[in-house]
Amino acid sequence: MGVVSSTTIVGESNGCAEFPRIARFLREIGAILPDGAAVAGAWVFAGASAACSSGADRKNLETFALSALEQAYPLEPYLKVWTSGRRKQAFVVRVPAGATLEASIWNFAVSQFESVLDSERADRQVQALDASKQLQQALFNISEVVQSDATMDEVLEIIHKDVAQLMYARNFMVLTWDRETDLVQLRYFIDEMDQATKVASREPKPASKMTESLAVKMMVVGKPLLGPSDDLCIEYGISTDPRYGSPSKAWLGVPMLSRGVVRGAIVVQSYEKEAEYSEESLRILEFVAQHLQMALDQRREFDALEARVIERTRQLRQANAVLQSEISERQRGEALQRTLFRISELSTAPISGERFFAEVHEIISKLVECQNFFIALLDDTGEYLELVYRIDLQDTTPKRRHRLNSVTDYVVTHGRPTLLDRNGVQAMIDSGQVVPSGEVPYSWLGVPLRKDNMVIGAMVVQSYDPGVTYSERDLELFVFAAQQVGGALARRAAVGELEDRVERRTQELARSNRALLAEIAERIRVEDRLHHQAQHDVLTGLANRRQLLDRLSRDMRNARSDGTAPSFAVLYLDMDQFKLVNDSMGHAAGDEMLVDVARRLQDHVRPDDLVARLGGDEFAILTEHFDDPLVIESMAARILSAFERPLRIHDRELFPSASIGIAYWREGYVNGEELLRDADAAMYRAKALGRGKFMVFDEEMRAESMRLLDLEADLRRAINNESFEVVYQPVVAIDRATVVGHEALVRWIAPDGRRILPDRFIGMGEDSGLIQAVDWLVYKKVAARLANAGDTYVSINVSPQHFQSGDFVERLIAMMNDAGADLNRLRIEITESALMEDDGLAMEVLMKLRRSGIKTLLDDFGTGYSALSYLRRFPLYGIKVDRSFVSGMSADGDGSSEALVNAIVAMSHALDLECVAEGVETEYQAQRLVAAGCGYAQGFLYGRPGSLDP
Repeated sequence: MGVVSSTTIVGESNGCAEFPRIARFLREIGAILPDGAAVAGAWVFAGASAACSSGADRKNLETFALSALEQAYPLEPYLKVWTSGRRKQAFVVRVPAGATLEASIWNFAVSQFESVLDSERADRQVQALDASKQLQQALFNISEVVQSDATMDEVLEIIHKDVAQLMYARNFMVLTWDRETDLVQLRYFIDEMDQATKVASREPKPASKMTESLAVKMMVVGKPLLGPSDDLCIEYGISTDPRYGSPSKAWLGVPMLSRGVVRGAIVVQSYEKEAEYSEESLRILEFVAQHLQMALDQRREFDALEARVIERTRQLRQANAVLQSEISERQRGEALQRTLFRISELSTAPISGERFFAEVHEIISKLVECQNFFIALLDDTGEYLELVYRIDLQDTTPKRRHRLNSVTDYVVTHGRPTLLDRNGVQAMIDSGQVVPSGEVPYSWLGVPLRKDNMVIGAMVVQSYDPGVTYSERDLELFVFAAQQVGGALARRAAVGELEDRVERRTQELARSNRALLAEIAERIRVEDRLHHQAQHDVLTGLANRRQLLDRLSRDMRNARSDGTAPSFAVLYLDMDQFKLVNDSMGHAAGDEMLVDVARRLQDHVRPDDLVARLGGDEFAILTEHFDDPLVIESMAARILSAFERPLRIHDRELFPSASIGIAYWREGYVNGEELLRDADAAMYRAKALGRGKFMVFDEEMRAESMRLLDLEADLRRAINNESFEVVYQPVVAIDRATVVGHEALVRWIAPDGRRILPDRFIGMGEDSGLIQAVDWLVYKKVAARLANAGDTYVSINVSPQHFQSGDFVERLIAMMNDAGADLNRLRIEITESALMEDDGLAMEVLMKLRRSGIKTLLDDFGTGYSALSYLRRFPLYGIKVDRSFVSGMSADGDGSSEALVNAIVAMSHALDLECVAEGVETEYQAQRLVAAGCGYAQGFLYGRPGSLDP
């Protein structure tokens, strides 16, 4: 707790002055002790000891108590030494000889002494905390003020007040030292003894002439000084003469450093108390000095920066003045250019003459003060001047007058720009050059207006205000403006003539425009009609395939974007036996049937459903927003029921029927074509089960579709690699059992060497269009075979798709000729479907084949329509009886197959057609065919398909 001070209190020891609470306690204890008794207490804490006593012989008793804390103490009746935490204390009472002390009083005094020590310690801690807070706040204030915008005098005054809260600072001084000039200046000074002397010396002085100043000596030494001023002066060899400053009992000074260089000092001193300042005071003052020097450095840098800014500002102002002059000149030139350009624009503007001159006035007024402004033009005779535009506060001259000898007439007559002040106008009047016309202006400026180098008038501005005069620069601007106005007047005159021609031409164009608008309207109607036709089927008025796919694309985009589970489906419908109606009753009847079908479909769908005709007898229905697939399947059932009603066309009662396939939207479809494809596949499955049915595309069909896709991919690779083999099955003359020809059959060689029969891939090849590529590979091998000598023919199978290509015959003949094949040994086999697709085109192809020497056989006869009209109309060489009829011929059969075969053979004889029976496998079948008169046969009985020796 520190060493006690030497303050003396009567009846108490010197130490008690520092501890009033303990002193009061000892007095109170002494009052209850016997007369002549003394009491003392001592304690040590954190290395510091103290003692306090009261009563007789208190000094010796206090010394005794202190010694008892440090060493073994002698026996004393009333002495107790003990430890409480980190504090050790001793309490002793001495009573006169023969006196006694009650035990209760002794115990009470000991316990209360410890309590009083605790309380005193708590008070000391509170005081220390308050002092610490006060120190922190003062240092914070000092740090804050040096960073503020306050003036230096205000900063120093505030620092003085804050330092005074932390230490004795009635005498406070701040000096600065300019090391470059060696000048020391007293920046702040408050002193009880030397105020007048120091105020008189506040002018800067060289440090070299202040050798007797202790503060200057401290700055030269460069370290803090602490102690009585005389002692410090003696230590550093400085005079103690009072003329250099009154001696102080306590003196503390610290240098102010900037980057390690002394730039000033702060000094505090006391004339009354010794040991007023401590090491803590020195550290506080060093902190103040550091922040004050920081503020001075900032102010010095700021002053230097401000001086540079002032100089730079002066230079910039000079440069700016030059620049402003250049800008002003440039702006004047730009303003003149804009004026001339704007006047030029006005020359072709569709405005009246009055408006034109008013616009000119407004434009020129931006260059020249022209409150009084007019334009005068000569009439066609040159005898009159007409004021076509006038804004004048004084002049009341009539707008049209005979030419006079006025100043304006002077400009028109002489054709020269004229600038006059009031004296100049008066001089011309006095000399008789002009006659007065109204009030004489203070400044007058007029320039002639020219058209084709002829003066046609004048443009004049005048001022009646002595404060407004015109200069040669204004005259120059006016001349430029007048040139533009003259040109503009000339152009306006030309524009007037042009406007008359334009008006006449406009009337002609208006008539042409009305005709053009009528033509455009008609074209728009045609475009609308074409757009409707592009989106609709012409025959039925239904949506076409394009519109259906657009709608499907929209539904699929919405399904992918909104994240919900949308519900839409496609119903694919195909008419059953529609070809028969077309062939038997004609296309007109077929069209009428299709229109009726369209009407029935529209009657059995919902308002928002889309019904489309895809082509031929195929229709599709897009239906959306349903909760249950049963809704769609019920719709399909209703549509099929609607077809049960008969239809009357050309006095014939027809019973149409259809097959429907349904495909529902699901994730995985890429486009609408895929959805249509699956609905089409379901429709064909329904058609295979019989007429008038519907099927839903399911996983089994999907698997089949995937199989077909894989098969298609494999077939494409096989075509690219030419992985096909041609085998030949012999055709024999039955009666002679001799080979007369062969049918070329294709085998697909799989990568593992297996040979795949045609019935595995022909159907898919027809659907995908790849069959043509396969056929041409076969034809190429057959051509090479026919290039060899021989007397037997080879027949090749031709897909109906070849008949649609347009150049099939030419390409086939070219291939055969390139190989050197004998065309007379080549035969082709076609099915009835090739003849039914387009009978006109089929006839053309067959005629070309006949003319080239190639014979045509109708294959699989009896399995299709077997219309006799085909046999009579088309140039066929023969027919081939389907193997299904031949296989039914057996000894234990019912004879129906034999009857059909006999009929077909008889018909071929009647039509003079060669007849070939397919699939002959038994002698019985061969015998019955001979009996029926069939001339030729092929089948396993005569040989299996195989290669031919070269």
